[in-house]
Amino acid sequence: MSSKSWKVLQQEYLLHRWWMKLRVDRVQLPNGTEIEEFHVVEYPDWVCVLCLTEEGQLVFVEQYRHGVGTLSLELPAGGVEPGEDPLHAARRELLEETGYEAAVWESLGCFAPDPSKHTNLAHIFVARKARQVGPPCLDPAEEMEIRLLTPSEALRLADEGKILHGIHAAALFWAHFRGILPNGQSGLAR
Repeated sequence: MSSKSWKVLQQEYLLHRWWMKLRVDRVQLPNGTEIEEFHVVEYPDWVCVLCLTEEGQLVFVEQYRHGVGTLSLELPAGGVEPGEDPLHAARRELLEETGYEAAVWESLGCFAPDPSKHTNLAHIFVARKARQVGPPCLDPAEEMEIRLLTPSEALRLADEGKILHGIHAAALFWAHFRGILPNGQSGLAR
């Protein structure tokens, strides 16, 4: 524990669901200040897949997102089941949401979506040489359309703020920065 860590004086769960828990902590900061109500959301880790087809296109899904009240263009993504390896979860989510499988997989990295109030990590994977092997297998509450974009198109949309999901935009920029996206150099040209 760091000398800058907060001391938890009391915890209370306000909501407990299989996919999310909301708790309120009473904490004491190292300088002695107490915060009576600091809300923390406990989410499971999740995965995001930057998938490149054999032809060099990126696989996206478009779906309605109720929180922002609009359609959202996103990378295939989803939760990691308890005890599941993140790479296995990434392969599963890609297949379920898009019907695609990929021959080559690598980790792009892992980071905390909101380290202030959320407990989970996002594991970002790059899947290469992907091809569609069947139809998507969606849950009843999922309605999404598959969209194929060139890396340049995807980077332009992210740069214009048209890819709303911040982690998915970050994954694109991260892959661009590392030189992973083919022909991506022209995507941010102005």
